[in-house]
Amino acid sequence: MIKKKICVLGLGYIGLPTAALLASEGFLVNGVDTNEEIISKINEGKAHIYEPGLNELVRLTVKSNMFKAALIPSSSDIFIIAVPTPIHNYNNILTPNIDYVMMAVKSIIGIIRENNSIIIESTIPVGTTLKIELLLKKNGIDITKVNIAHCPERVLPGNILHELIYNDRVIGGINNRSSSVIEDFYKTFVKGNIYKTDSKTAEMCKLTENSFRDVNIAFANELSMICDKEEIDVLKLINLTNKHPRVNILQPGPGVGGHCIAIDPWFIISQHKLLSNLMKTARDVNLKKTQWVIDKILENCNSFKEKKGRKPIIAFFGLTFKADIDDTRESPSLQIIETLNKKEFETVVIDPNIKLLENINLMDFTQAINIADIFVLLVKHKEFINLNISKQLINKDVLDFCGLLEMKS
Repeated sequence: MIKKKICVLGLGYIGLPTAALLASEGFLVNGVDTNEEIISKINEGKAHIYEPGLNELVRLTVKSNMFKAALIPSSSDIFIIAVPTPIHNYNNILTPNIDYVMMAVKSIIGIIRENNSIIIESTIPVGTTLKIELLLKKNGIDITKVNIAHCPERVLPGNILHELIYNDRVIGGINNRSSSVIEDFYKTFVKGNIYKTDSKTAEMCKLTENSFRDVNIAFANELSMICDKEEIDVLKLINLTNKHPRVNILQPGPGVGGHCIAIDPWFIISQHKLLSNLMKTARDVNLKKTQWVIDKILENCNSFKEKKGRKPIIAFFGLTFKADIDDTRESPSLQIIETLNKKEFETVVIDPNIKLLENINLMDFTQAINIADIFVLLVKHKEFINLNISKQLINKDVLDFCGLLEMKS
């Protein structure tokens, strides 16, 4: 296949790695974003987000003139839309907003040509790809002469560049021709399997994957709260239960974060309020778990104050929504820390992946262990595992919500 020009709209956690990877594969890539600071940084050869290997890949592809960033899209063969789909609270139901997606489509209408491909990688509600098809038709685009498909991303932060290549992909075209043409494009850099389907099934596929994970995490989180009431070690229980050949319970945590598992179930729930009871309950359980953690910390703080006559200093281990990344989107850890700050507790945070965050008092481990009274373990960063926390915090007041005390160095 002849290498083509690609325009990637949205240079965030998915768009930037995708753009840099495609440029490294020999495509001429124009990355588009509305943030001028992001554009300037990328054109200096620097990534504005942390992802292993990404900064070097951006540097090399910008230097080779295969990748450039701009505020405005340019004429291309393939357009990849990877803009955010935020959610809004409406009567306690979170509803997805596809405005950014539709704005991205509108921004390229004037430069779409015959045989162009438009790929939506943004997470979208079911039926959005067909809405995009209708929008293009209304604006005079001959749908029989362009290819349109939804190809949901399914990568894991911290391993994005690897998974963009090796994960299986699902392609949902508006017709068979669109699916086949866009499949040929992905085959140029994807080593995983590629599965073709219709656009609505592809849209539901991404939402289903993350809703399934949310439900399973909710089971573990609910179990952890029950075991606490019964004074049962939930991690030992899960380990024993998982000895059953057909049982695989996940590990509980302080809640669920990130811009996928904590968000995607709402895309289904908002469209099918009466049919999504289990998904809604799972969301409620995982949100409740975060509040339960806050309540547990406050119990310990009140007990400390009764004994010592002062409020404790609290050290939190981990700020991100999962281990070994710098992403705090929807992070339950961040919510917990901000709640304690609002209650005027003195808090310090140890997180090797975060360099600076407004209103967060970041500190290294040695400093924190010398001043803190209560230690709250929220994220299993590899650095914490290597420290052998169980030995470092012996005889300290420790609340472990992520299983760090079970880890051995």
